Amino acid sequence: MDIVKNILTFLADNVFGQVPILIGLITLAGLLLQRKRFEDTVAGALRATIGVVILFIGIEVFTGGLSSFQTVLASAMGTTPPKADRTLADFLGTHGGTVALVITVAFAVHVVIVRLFPAARYLYLTGHLMFWVSAVTVASLVTIAPDADQLTLVLCGAGFVAAYFTLQPLWMRPLMLRVMPDDKFGYAHTSSLTALLTGFVARPFGTRENHDTEKLKLPRQLSFFKDVNVSTALIIAVIMLIAVALADDKVVGEQAAAMNESLSPWVWALLVALRFAGGIAILLFGVRMFLAEIVPAFKGVSDKVIPGTRPALDAPTVFPVAPTAVMFGFVASTATFLICLGIFAAAGWFTLAPPMIMLFFVGGATGLFGNVVAGWRGALIGGVLTGLILAVGQALTWGLFQNTAPELAALADPDWYAIAWLLKAVDPLIGGASVWAVPIVALAATVVSLVILGRRHARQAGQDTVSAAEK
Repeated sequence: MDIVKNILTFLADNVFGQVPILIGLITLAGLLLQRKRFEDTVAGALRATIGVVILFIGIEVFTGGLSSFQTVLASAMGTTPPKADRTLADFLGTHGGTVALVITVAFAVHVVIVRLFPAARYLYLTGHLMFWVSAVTVASLVTIAPDADQLTLVLCGAGFVAAYFTLQPLWMRPLMLRVMPDDKFGYAHTSSLTALLTGFVARPFGTRENHDTEKLKLPRQLSFFKDVNVSTALIIAVIMLIAVALADDKVVGEQAAAMNESLSPWVWALLVALRFAGGIAILLFGVRMFLAEIVPAFKGVSDKVIPGTRPALDAPTVFPVAPTAVMFGFVASTATFLICLGIFAAAGWFTLAPPMIMLFFVGGATGLFGNVVAGWRGALIGGVLTGLILAVGQALTWGLFQNTAPELAALADPDWYAIAWLLKAVDPLIGGASVWAVPIVALAATVVSLVILGRRHARQAGQDTVSAAEK
Protein backbone atom coordinates (compact mmCIF):
# COMPACT_ATOMS: atom_id res chain seq x y z
CA MET A 1 0.00 0.00 0.00
CA ASP A 2 2.84 2.39 0.86
CA ILE A 3 4.45 1.71 -2.53
CA VAL A 4 1.25 2.63 -4.37
CA LYS A 5 0.88 5.76 -2.23
CA ASN A 6 4.47 6.78 -2.92
CA ILE A 7 4.03 6.29 -6.67
CA LEU A 8 0.83 8.34 -6.75
CA THR A 9 2.40 11.08 -4.64
CA PHE A 10 5.46 11.15 -6.92
CA LEU A 11 3.21 11.56 -9.98
CA ALA A 12 1.24 14.34 -8.31
CA ASP A 13 4.35 16.26 -7.25
CA ASN A 14 6.54 15.70 -10.30
CA VAL A 15 4.13 15.39 -13.24
CA PHE A 16 0.73 16.94 -12.52
CA GLY A 17 2.31 19.55 -10.26
CA GLN A 18 4.86 20.56 -12.93
CA VAL A 19 2.89 21.98 -15.84
CA PRO A 20 5.83 22.18 -18.32
CA ILE A 21 6.59 18.48 -17.72
CA LEU A 22 2.91 17.51 -18.04
CA ILE A 23 2.43 19.42 -21.30
CA GLY A 24 5.75 18.15 -22.66
CA LEU A 25 4.84 14.52 -21.95
CA ILE A 26 1.38 14.91 -23.50
CA THR A 27 2.93 16.48 -26.60
CA LEU A 28 5.58 13.75 -26.78
CA ALA A 29 2.93 11.02 -26.49
CA GLY A 30 0.80 12.63 -29.18
CA LEU A 31 3.69 12.92 -31.63
CA LEU A 32 4.82 9.35 -30.96
CA LEU A 33 1.29 8.06 -31.56
CA GLN A 34 1.26 9.91 -34.89
CA ARG A 35 4.60 8.26 -35.73
CA LYS A 36 6.28 11.54 -36.49
CA ARG A 37 9.95 11.52 -37.42
CA PHE A 38 12.38 11.38 -34.50
CA GLU A 39 13.66 14.92 -34.98
CA ASP A 40 10.13 16.35 -35.29
CA THR A 41 9.00 14.49 -32.18
CA VAL A 42 11.89 15.72 -30.03
CA ALA A 43 11.66 19.28 -31.34
CA GLY A 44 7.86 19.46 -30.94
CA ALA A 45 7.90 18.15 -27.37
CA LEU A 46 10.68 20.54 -26.39
CA ARG A 47 9.02 23.54 -28.06
CA ALA A 48 5.78 22.86 -26.17
CA THR A 49 7.67 22.49 -22.90
CA ILE A 50 9.74 25.62 -23.48
CA GLY A 51 6.58 27.52 -24.45
CA VAL A 52 5.03 26.69 -21.07
CA VAL A 53 8.25 27.66 -19.31
CA ILE A 54 8.21 31.02 -21.12
CA LEU A 55 4.54 31.46 -20.15
CA PHE A 56 5.40 30.92 -16.48
CA ILE A 57 8.39 33.24 -16.71
CA GLY A 58 5.99 35.92 -17.96
CA ILE A 59 3.66 35.16 -15.07
CA GLU A 60 6.53 35.39 -12.57
CA VAL A 61 7.62 38.74 -14.01
CA PHE A 62 4.30 40.49 -13.55
CA THR A 63 2.96 38.61 -10.51
CA GLY A 64 6.02 39.71 -8.54
CA GLY A 65 4.91 43.26 -9.22
CA LEU A 66 1.30 42.39 -8.42
CA SER A 67 2.29 41.11 -4.99
CA SER A 68 4.02 44.41 -4.21
CA PHE A 69 1.08 46.25 -5.76
CA GLN A 70 -1.25 44.37 -3.42
CA THR A 71 0.77 45.41 -0.36
CA VAL A 72 0.87 49.06 -1.40
CA LEU A 73 -2.84 49.14 -2.21
CA ALA A 74 -3.72 47.66 1.18
CA SER A 75 -1.61 50.35 2.82
CA ALA A 76 -3.19 53.08 0.68
CA MET A 77 -6.66 51.88 1.72
CA GLY A 78 -5.60 51.66 5.38
CA THR A 79 -6.38 47.95 5.73
CA THR A 80 -4.45 44.93 6.97
CA PRO A 81 -5.10 41.32 5.97
CA PRO A 82 -7.18 39.30 8.46
CA LYS A 83 -5.36 36.99 10.85
CA ALA A 84 -6.07 33.33 11.56
CA ASP A 85 -4.90 30.65 13.96
CA ARG A 86 -4.42 28.16 11.12
CA THR A 87 -2.52 28.70 7.88
CA LEU A 88 -2.33 27.04 4.49
CA ALA A 89 1.15 25.81 5.39
CA ASP A 90 -0.26 24.13 8.51
CA PHE A 91 -3.01 22.49 6.48
CA LEU A 92 -0.64 21.17 3.81
CA GLY A 93 1.66 19.92 6.55
CA THR A 94 -1.08 17.58 7.78
CA HIS A 95 -3.07 16.99 4.57
CA GLY A 96 -0.59 17.68 1.76
CA GLY A 97 -0.18 13.97 1.06
CA THR A 98 -3.94 13.57 0.85
CA VAL A 99 -4.16 16.42 -1.65
CA ALA A 100 -1.44 14.84 -3.80
CA LEU A 101 -3.25 11.49 -3.81
CA VAL A 102 -6.55 13.17 -4.72
CA ILE A 103 -4.92 14.81 -7.75
CA THR A 104 -3.55 11.54 -9.12
CA VAL A 105 -6.62 9.39 -8.47
CA ALA A 106 -8.98 12.10 -9.74
CA PHE A 107 -7.07 12.49 -12.99
CA ALA A 108 -7.08 8.71 -13.53
CA VAL A 109 -10.87 8.59 -12.99
CA HIS A 110 -11.27 11.61 -15.28
CA VAL A 111 -9.32 9.85 -18.07
CA VAL A 112 -11.52 6.75 -17.70
CA ILE A 113 -14.70 8.85 -17.92
CA VAL A 114 -13.48 10.69 -21.01
CA ARG A 115 -12.52 7.37 -22.60
CA LEU A 116 -15.91 5.78 -21.91
CA PHE A 117 -18.12 8.77 -22.80
CA PRO A 118 -17.35 10.51 -26.12
CA ALA A 119 -19.56 13.43 -25.04
CA ALA A 120 -16.95 14.32 -22.41
CA ARG A 121 -14.77 15.72 -25.24
CA TYR A 122 -12.04 17.43 -23.15
CA LEU A 123 -9.06 16.26 -21.10
CA TYR A 124 -8.34 18.68 -18.23
CA LEU A 125 -4.66 19.69 -18.39
CA THR A 126 -4.29 22.79 -16.18
CA GLY A 127 -1.83 21.24 -13.76
CA HIS A 128 -1.59 23.92 -11.06
CA LEU A 129 -5.38 24.15 -10.81
CA MET A 130 -5.54 20.38 -10.37
CA PHE A 131 -3.69 21.07 -7.13
CA TRP A 132 -5.85 23.97 -5.97
CA VAL A 133 -9.17 22.33 -6.80
CA SER A 134 -8.02 19.25 -4.88
CA ALA A 135 -6.82 21.37 -1.94
CA VAL A 136 -10.13 23.25 -1.72
CA THR A 137 -12.06 19.97 -1.94
CA VAL A 138 -10.01 18.27 0.78
CA ALA A 139 -10.28 21.33 3.05
CA SER A 140 -14.06 21.35 2.53
CA LEU A 141 -14.35 17.62 3.22
CA VAL A 142 -12.28 18.00 6.40
CA THR A 143 -14.69 20.75 7.46
CA ILE A 144 -17.82 18.61 7.01
CA ALA A 145 -16.23 15.30 8.05
CA PRO A 146 -13.41 16.10 10.53
CA ASP A 147 -13.13 12.49 11.66
CA ALA A 148 -12.72 10.97 8.18
CA ASP A 149 -9.55 8.94 7.64
CA GLN A 150 -7.12 9.55 4.76
CA LEU A 151 -8.50 6.80 2.51
CA THR A 152 -12.01 8.22 2.82
CA LEU A 153 -10.79 11.74 2.05
CA VAL A 154 -8.79 10.55 -0.95
CA LEU A 155 -11.56 8.49 -2.56
CA CYS A 156 -14.37 10.95 -1.78
CA GLY A 157 -12.27 13.92 -2.87
CA ALA A 158 -11.06 12.19 -6.04
CA GLY A 159 -14.60 11.29 -7.13
CA PHE A 160 -15.80 14.87 -6.69
CA VAL A 161 -12.71 16.42 -8.33
CA ALA A 162 -12.89 14.00 -11.29
CA ALA A 163 -16.49 15.11 -11.87
CA TYR A 164 -15.33 18.75 -11.85
CA PHE A 165 -12.45 18.06 -14.26
CA THR A 166 -14.92 16.41 -16.64
CA LEU A 167 -17.85 18.84 -16.49
CA GLN A 168 -16.15 22.23 -16.17
CA PRO A 169 -14.83 22.42 -19.77
CA LEU A 170 -18.25 21.23 -21.00
CA TRP A 171 -20.28 23.97 -19.33
CA MET A 172 -17.80 26.47 -20.76
CA ARG A 173 -18.06 25.03 -24.28
CA PRO A 174 -20.85 27.31 -25.61
CA LEU A 175 -18.84 30.42 -24.68
CA MET A 176 -15.57 28.91 -25.86
CA LEU A 177 -17.06 28.21 -29.29
CA ARG A 178 -17.62 31.96 -29.61
CA VAL A 179 -13.96 32.52 -28.76
CA MET A 180 -12.55 29.49 -30.64
CA PRO A 181 -15.07 28.44 -33.31
CA ASP A 182 -12.73 25.67 -34.51
CA ASP A 183 -13.00 23.97 -31.08
CA LYS A 184 -9.30 23.09 -31.06
CA PHE A 185 -9.12 23.15 -27.26
CA GLY A 186 -11.34 23.70 -24.24
CA TYR A 187 -11.20 26.05 -21.28
CA ALA A 188 -9.93 24.63 -17.98
CA HIS A 189 -9.86 27.35 -15.35
CA THR A 190 -11.59 28.02 -12.05
CA SER A 191 -13.03 31.33 -13.29
CA SER A 192 -15.63 29.39 -15.29
CA LEU A 193 -18.76 30.16 -13.23
CA THR A 194 -18.10 33.91 -13.30
CA ALA A 195 -17.50 33.68 -17.05
CA LEU A 196 -20.85 31.91 -17.49
CA LEU A 197 -22.61 34.51 -15.36
CA THR A 198 -20.99 37.27 -17.41
CA GLY A 199 -22.15 35.67 -20.65
CA PHE A 200 -25.72 35.58 -19.35
CA VAL A 201 -25.82 39.07 -17.80
CA ALA A 202 -24.10 40.79 -20.76
CA ARG A 203 -26.55 39.56 -23.43
CA PRO A 204 -28.90 42.60 -23.43
CA PHE A 205 -26.07 45.16 -23.51
CA GLY A 206 -24.82 44.88 -27.07
CA THR A 207 -23.02 42.63 -29.52
CA ARG A 208 -19.42 41.86 -30.26
CA GLU A 209 -19.91 42.90 -33.87
CA ASN A 210 -20.86 46.45 -32.84
CA HIS A 211 -18.72 46.95 -29.74
CA ASP A 212 -15.66 44.69 -30.02
CA THR A 213 -12.83 45.92 -27.77
CA GLU A 214 -10.29 45.04 -30.44
CA LYS A 215 -12.01 47.35 -32.95
CA LEU A 216 -12.58 50.42 -30.79
CA LYS A 217 -12.14 53.68 -32.67
CA LEU A 218 -10.00 56.14 -30.78
CA PRO A 219 -8.97 59.74 -31.56
CA ARG A 220 -5.62 59.96 -33.34
CA GLN A 221 -4.00 61.41 -30.20
CA LEU A 222 -5.02 58.30 -28.22
CA SER A 223 -4.36 55.74 -30.94
CA PHE A 224 -1.35 54.40 -28.99
CA PHE A 225 -3.87 52.74 -26.61
CA LYS A 226 -4.57 50.21 -29.36
CA ASP A 227 -1.19 48.67 -28.54
CA VAL A 228 -2.01 46.45 -25.55
CA ASN A 229 1.56 46.67 -24.21
CA VAL A 230 1.48 50.46 -24.20
CA SER A 231 -2.02 50.70 -22.72
CA THR A 232 -1.17 48.13 -20.03
CA ALA A 233 1.96 50.02 -18.96
CA LEU A 234 0.16 53.36 -18.83
CA ILE A 235 -2.89 52.12 -16.92
CA ILE A 236 -0.89 50.19 -14.34
CA ALA A 237 1.55 53.12 -13.97
CA VAL A 238 -1.30 55.52 -13.16
CA ILE A 239 -2.79 53.12 -10.60
CA MET A 240 0.61 52.47 -9.04
CA LEU A 241 1.49 56.17 -8.76
CA ILE A 242 -1.84 56.95 -7.07
CA ALA A 243 -1.32 54.05 -4.66
CA VAL A 244 2.21 55.22 -3.83
CA ALA A 245 0.91 58.73 -3.14
CA LEU A 246 -1.71 57.43 -0.70
CA ALA A 247 0.21 54.57 0.93
CA ASP A 248 2.42 54.70 4.01
CA ASP A 249 5.93 55.86 3.07
CA LYS A 250 7.56 53.07 5.09
CA VAL A 251 5.53 50.37 3.33
CA VAL A 252 6.32 51.79 -0.11
CA GLY A 253 9.98 52.20 0.81
CA GLU A 254 10.25 48.55 1.84
CA GLN A 255 8.73 47.39 -1.44
CA ALA A 256 11.00 49.65 -3.49
CA ALA A 257 14.07 48.56 -1.50
CA ALA A 258 13.28 44.93 -2.28
CA MET A 259 14.01 45.77 -5.92
CA ASN A 260 16.86 48.23 -5.32
CA GLU A 261 17.75 49.96 -2.05
CA SER A 262 18.66 53.22 -3.77
CA LEU A 263 15.48 53.34 -5.88
CA SER A 264 12.96 56.17 -5.55
CA PRO A 265 9.43 54.88 -4.76
CA TRP A 266 8.09 56.80 -7.75
CA VAL A 267 10.58 55.24 -10.14
CA TRP A 268 9.86 51.87 -8.55
CA ALA A 269 6.15 52.32 -9.32
CA LEU A 270 6.95 53.05 -12.97
CA LEU A 271 9.26 50.04 -13.20
CA VAL A 272 6.57 47.77 -11.74
CA ALA A 273 4.15 48.97 -14.41
CA LEU A 274 6.71 48.38 -17.17
CA ARG A 275 7.55 44.93 -15.82
CA PHE A 276 3.86 44.13 -15.69
CA ALA A 277 3.46 45.02 -19.37
CA GLY A 278 6.63 43.11 -20.25
CA GLY A 279 5.41 40.06 -18.32
CA ILE A 280 2.15 40.06 -20.25
CA ALA A 281 4.05 40.22 -23.55
CA ILE A 282 6.23 37.27 -22.49
CA LEU A 283 3.18 35.31 -21.35
CA LEU A 284 1.38 35.78 -24.67
CA PHE A 285 4.49 34.72 -26.60
CA GLY A 286 4.77 31.56 -24.52
CA VAL A 287 1.08 30.79 -25.04
CA ARG A 288 1.39 31.02 -28.81
CA MET A 289 4.51 28.86 -28.77
CA PHE A 290 3.12 25.95 -26.78
CA LEU A 291 -0.32 26.06 -28.44
CA ALA A 292 1.37 25.71 -31.82
CA GLU A 293 2.72 22.33 -30.61
CA ILE A 294 0.19 20.89 -28.13
CA VAL A 295 -2.92 21.29 -30.31
CA PRO A 296 -1.69 19.35 -33.39
CA ALA A 297 0.25 16.87 -31.23
CA PHE A 298 -2.85 16.09 -29.17
CA LYS A 299 -4.42 14.69 -32.32
CA GLY A 300 -2.34 11.56 -31.74
CA VAL A 301 -3.90 11.10 -28.29
CA SER A 302 -7.33 11.88 -29.72
CA ASP A 303 -7.05 9.43 -32.61
CA LYS A 304 -5.30 6.52 -30.91
CA VAL A 305 -6.00 6.59 -27.15
CA ILE A 306 -9.08 8.69 -26.32
CA PRO A 307 -10.99 9.21 -29.60
CA GLY A 308 -12.52 12.62 -30.18
CA THR A 309 -10.89 14.38 -27.23
CA ARG A 310 -9.28 17.80 -27.13
CA PRO A 311 -7.05 19.36 -24.47
CA ALA A 312 -8.67 21.73 -21.97
CA LEU A 313 -6.15 24.43 -21.13
CA ASP A 314 -5.45 27.34 -18.79
CA ALA A 315 -7.02 30.82 -19.07
CA PRO A 316 -3.98 32.56 -20.67
CA THR A 317 -4.42 30.39 -23.78
CA VAL A 318 -7.39 32.55 -24.83
CA PHE A 319 -5.84 35.92 -23.93
CA PRO A 320 -4.24 36.45 -27.39
CA VAL A 321 -7.74 36.45 -28.94
CA ALA A 322 -8.66 39.80 -27.37
CA PRO A 323 -5.89 41.29 -25.18
CA THR A 324 -7.67 44.65 -24.93
CA ALA A 325 -10.73 42.92 -23.47
CA VAL A 326 -8.44 41.24 -20.93
CA MET A 327 -7.22 44.66 -19.78
CA PHE A 328 -10.79 46.01 -19.65
CA GLY A 329 -11.76 43.12 -17.40
CA PHE A 330 -8.70 43.43 -15.15
CA VAL A 331 -9.03 47.18 -14.61
CA ALA A 332 -12.80 46.93 -14.00
CA SER A 333 -12.39 44.05 -11.55
CA THR A 334 -9.63 45.86 -9.65
CA ALA A 335 -11.63 49.10 -9.42
CA THR A 336 -14.73 47.21 -8.26
CA PHE A 337 -12.80 45.26 -5.62
CA LEU A 338 -11.20 48.45 -4.28
CA ILE A 339 -14.63 50.10 -4.03
CA CYS A 340 -15.86 47.06 -2.10
CA LEU A 341 -12.76 47.25 0.10
CA GLY A 342 -13.55 50.88 0.94
CA ILE A 343 -17.20 50.09 1.67
CA PHE A 344 -16.32 47.10 3.85
CA ALA A 345 -13.74 49.13 5.79
CA ALA A 346 -16.11 52.06 6.33
CA ALA A 347 -18.88 49.75 7.53
CA GLY A 348 -16.55 47.84 9.85
CA TRP A 349 -17.12 44.55 8.05
CA PHE A 350 -14.58 41.90 7.09
CA THR A 351 -11.14 43.27 6.16
CA LEU A 352 -10.57 42.44 2.49
CA ALA A 353 -7.13 41.66 1.05
CA PRO A 354 -6.77 42.65 -2.63
CA PRO A 355 -6.00 39.39 -4.52
CA MET A 356 -4.26 41.06 -7.46
CA ILE A 357 -3.22 37.86 -9.24
CA MET A 358 -6.80 36.55 -9.18
CA LEU A 359 -8.16 39.94 -10.23
CA PHE A 360 -5.92 39.80 -13.28
CA PHE A 361 -6.52 36.23 -14.43
CA VAL A 362 -10.20 35.97 -13.50
CA GLY A 363 -11.01 39.57 -14.39
CA GLY A 364 -9.11 39.28 -17.66
CA ALA A 365 -10.82 36.01 -18.60
CA THR A 366 -14.32 37.22 -17.77
CA GLY A 367 -13.58 40.44 -19.64
CA LEU A 368 -12.66 38.39 -22.70
CA PHE A 369 -15.78 36.22 -22.49
CA GLY A 370 -17.93 39.29 -21.86
CA ASN A 371 -16.45 40.82 -25.00
CA VAL A 372 -17.51 37.90 -27.22
CA VAL A 373 -21.09 38.42 -26.00
CA ALA A 374 -21.46 42.21 -25.81
CA GLY A 375 -18.16 43.83 -26.77
CA TRP A 376 -16.52 46.33 -24.44
CA ARG A 377 -19.70 46.61 -22.42
CA GLY A 378 -19.59 42.89 -21.73
CA ALA A 379 -15.90 43.14 -20.83
CA LEU A 380 -16.68 45.81 -18.22
CA ILE A 381 -19.59 43.77 -16.87
CA GLY A 382 -17.29 40.75 -16.55
CA GLY A 383 -14.76 42.80 -14.62
CA VAL A 384 -17.37 44.28 -12.28
CA LEU A 385 -18.88 40.85 -11.56
CA THR A 386 -15.41 39.46 -10.87
CA GLY A 387 -14.60 42.22 -8.38
CA LEU A 388 -17.92 41.73 -6.58
CA ILE A 389 -17.68 37.93 -6.44
CA LEU A 390 -14.09 37.92 -5.20
CA ALA A 391 -14.84 40.54 -2.53
CA VAL A 392 -18.05 38.99 -1.23
CA GLY A 393 -16.70 35.46 -1.62
CA GLN A 394 -13.59 36.31 0.37
CA ALA A 395 -15.62 37.80 3.21
CA LEU A 396 -18.10 34.93 3.38
CA THR A 397 -15.68 32.05 2.93
CA TRP A 398 -12.88 33.05 5.31
CA GLY A 399 -14.82 31.71 8.30
CA LEU A 400 -15.64 28.48 6.45
CA PHE A 401 -11.93 27.64 6.23
CA GLN A 402 -11.08 29.09 9.65
CA ASN A 403 -10.01 25.71 11.02
CA THR A 404 -8.26 24.43 7.87
CA ALA A 405 -6.66 26.93 5.47
CA PRO A 406 -8.18 30.46 5.54
CA GLU A 407 -5.85 31.62 2.76
CA LEU A 408 -7.92 29.49 0.40
CA ALA A 409 -10.59 32.18 0.80
CA ALA A 410 -8.24 35.13 0.28
CA LEU A 411 -6.41 33.63 -2.71
CA ALA A 412 -9.45 32.10 -4.38
CA ASP A 413 -10.99 31.96 -7.83
CA PRO A 414 -14.81 31.97 -8.09
CA ASP A 415 -15.13 28.22 -8.63
CA TRP A 416 -13.31 27.63 -5.33
CA TYR A 417 -16.08 29.44 -3.50
CA ALA A 418 -18.70 27.42 -5.37
CA ILE A 419 -17.01 24.13 -4.46
CA ALA A 420 -16.61 25.08 -0.80
CA TRP A 421 -20.21 26.23 -0.35
CA LEU A 422 -21.67 23.38 -2.38
CA LEU A 423 -19.99 20.85 -0.11
CA LYS A 424 -20.94 22.88 2.97
CA ALA A 425 -24.56 22.98 1.78
CA VAL A 426 -24.81 19.19 1.55
CA ASP A 427 -23.41 18.75 5.07
CA PRO A 428 -26.79 19.05 6.86
CA LEU A 429 -28.31 16.65 4.32
CA ILE A 430 -25.72 13.86 4.50
CA GLY A 431 -23.85 14.42 7.77
CA GLY A 432 -20.17 13.65 8.25
CA ALA A 433 -20.80 9.91 8.52
CA SER A 434 -22.30 9.84 5.01
CA VAL A 435 -19.55 11.80 3.25
CA TRP A 436 -19.44 9.00 0.66
CA ALA A 437 -22.58 10.52 -0.82
CA VAL A 438 -20.42 13.38 -2.20
CA PRO A 439 -18.50 11.37 -4.84
CA ILE A 440 -21.47 9.08 -5.55
CA VAL A 441 -23.80 11.98 -6.36
CA ALA A 442 -21.09 13.91 -8.24
CA LEU A 443 -20.12 10.98 -10.45
CA ALA A 444 -23.75 9.96 -11.00
CA ALA A 445 -24.61 13.49 -12.10
CA THR A 446 -21.59 13.44 -14.42
CA VAL A 447 -22.64 10.16 -16.05
CA VAL A 448 -26.26 11.30 -16.48
CA SER A 449 -25.09 14.61 -18.02
CA LEU A 450 -22.77 12.81 -20.43
CA VAL A 451 -25.46 10.34 -21.49
CA ILE A 452 -27.89 13.19 -22.20
CA LEU A 453 -25.23 15.14 -24.09
CA GLY A 454 -24.29 12.03 -26.08
CA ARG A 455 -27.87 11.45 -27.16
CA ARG A 456 -28.26 15.10 -28.07
CA HIS A 457 -25.08 15.01 -30.17
CA ALA A 458 -26.20 11.80 -31.90
CA ARG A 459 -29.58 13.32 -32.69
CA GLN A 460 -27.97 16.49 -34.03
CA ALA A 461 -25.55 14.44 -36.16
CA GLY A 462 -28.49 12.50 -37.59
CA GLN A 463 -30.30 15.71 -38.47
CA ASP A 464 -27.16 17.10 -40.10
CA THR A 465 -26.82 13.91 -42.18
CA VAL A 466 -30.45 14.14 -43.35
CA SER A 467 -30.04 17.83 -44.22
CA ALA A 468 -26.87 17.10 -46.21
CA ALA A 469 -28.60 14.27 -48.05
CA GLU A 470 -31.57 16.50 -48.93
CA LYS A 471 -29.26 19.19 -50.27
